[in-house]
Amino acid sequence: MSKKLIKSGLIVSAMTLVSRILGLVRDVAIANVMGTGLMADVFLFANKIPNFFRRLFAEGAFAQAFVPVLSEYKVKDEQQGDHQDTNLDEKSGEKNNQEQTRLLIAQVSGTLGVIITGVTLFGMLASPLFVMLFGFGWFIDWFNDAPGGERFDLASNLLTITFPYLWFISLTALSGAILNTMGRFAVAAFTPVLLNVAIIGMAIYGAPYTQSPAHALAWGVFLGGLIQFLFQIPFLYQAGMLVKPKWAWHSAGVKKIRKLLLPALFGVSVTQINLLLDTLIASFLVTGSISWLYFANRLLEFPLGLFAIGIATVVLPSLARLHSKNNPTEFSATLDWGIRVISFFGWPALAGLMVLAQPIIMVLLMRGEFSQNDVVQVSLALFAYLSGLLSFMFIKILAPGYYARQNTKTPVKIGIKAMVANMAFNLMLAPFFGYVGLAIATSLSATLNAWLLYRGLKAQGVYQLSTKTLTFIGKLVLSASVMALVVYQLSSDFDTWLAMDFFEQVQQLTLCIVAGAASYLVMIILLGIRLSDFKVIKE
Repeated sequence: MSKKLIKSGLIVSAMTLVSRILGLVRDVAIANVMGTGLMADVFLFANKIPNFFRRLFAEGAFAQAFVPVLSEYKVKDEQQGDHQDTNLDEKSGEKNNQEQTRLLIAQVSGTLGVIITGVTLFGMLASPLFVMLFGFGWFIDWFNDAPGGERFDLASNLLTITFPYLWFISLTALSGAILNTMGRFAVAAFTPVLLNVAIIGMAIYGAPYTQSPAHALAWGVFLGGLIQFLFQIPFLYQAGMLVKPKWAWHSAGVKKIRKLLLPALFGVSVTQINLLLDTLIASFLVTGSISWLYFANRLLEFPLGLFAIGIATVVLPSLARLHSKNNPTEFSATLDWGIRVISFFGWPALAGLMVLAQPIIMVLLMRGEFSQNDVVQVSLALFAYLSGLLSFMFIKILAPGYYARQNTKTPVKIGIKAMVANMAFNLMLAPFFGYVGLAIATSLSATLNAWLLYRGLKAQGVYQLSTKTLTFIGKLVLSASVMALVVYQLSSDFDTWLAMDFFEQVQQLTLCIVAGAASYLVMIILLGIRLSDFKVIKE
């Protein structure tokens, strides 16, 4: 089992790496053409709203509810196939083995398609309402004809362009979840690359032909969604899962997904709701606050997406299958494996970003409209987010422990507690620390969320950290600490970094990263960590 998980995890992580690198290039393009001023704040706002709903209708809550049910149907089809007449030829046997699975996909795609079409049309028509709700500070300026009120009109216009992305990405996420359940992880992991390519292309070539760089980027989001949707269709056909959608609100499979989905809509999206609350509060803060939080969050998303989301993507279908087969021992062992793997990558990522935050921001973003002051402001937000990096990662692994067992109520209760805590932290910290306080609050609430998820799994007898894993994590923390000291000694101070030209910065940064990675690997070898530690340990 562990070899298969590792292979799948490496495939997803490799594809995700390509996507994240292009994502950084995309952010470089955004920073270059717009910096962190009014135009950047408005575009990032208009991009955030459909992405929030994407978490609800696409790979977030929907996937957590859909994948376990799809896995259950797939297992049933396989079990029925085992009892079929052995004289059936391979082609007809395969078709019969997929009959119920294909029916479920048809029903879900049709039902989701109708709902998401309605939501998308409403979002486009009611874009000013969404801007008023989540950018209330801008609405007040617009209503009172105060300086900066033009942000409200511009955000409403851009949101009308970006909202259809929700329709494309929801159906793209549905097809990706199907392919992942079939064990074809590479396609879904590669798909986000196309969005980045579209946005980069519009930033470079589309700006001269649109009203503003922000409009060009908004159309890049629209085109990226369309291209992603079209890209996966041939692979669905190849897998035999391209079916005719049908409305089936009252079918057994859709009812089961609905039952799991309704609470999961809130539970899985707690982090996104917290980020939207941050955006709401940031709309009252100085211009640039939304952009500083965005770029800091994007840098945080690189290790989070590359490691935690990559591992979680392959863990959920595996856990759902083990639950369907009533195998609690291997279920717990798989969760433990996921914690060990993300810890192996998460601790050095945390240490490295803490020490090299400002040099990395300089190399990636400081050009065009992105200033030296922006480097400092983004780094402060990044430090705050990094305090919760491991918590964000653990949530990605622990939450599937509930959803794979079709338990969505417990994560919802935990999510409510975390969101209330985040709001309290925001109110306590934002008056003193501004936008940085919002980032600290997000990290604190994520830590609470992760702890409550783990405590719940432990109380239910589903999963408890093994002694070997706790020892393993302790060795990783020590190794990452040594790595941080090595990198700190090799790195220069802020003014020295500023005095370097771009190529000198790249050379120095590369040296620090290579030396840090080498010291981390040497330490883990000296402390006795071996490849056998990455096997699924059944106790």
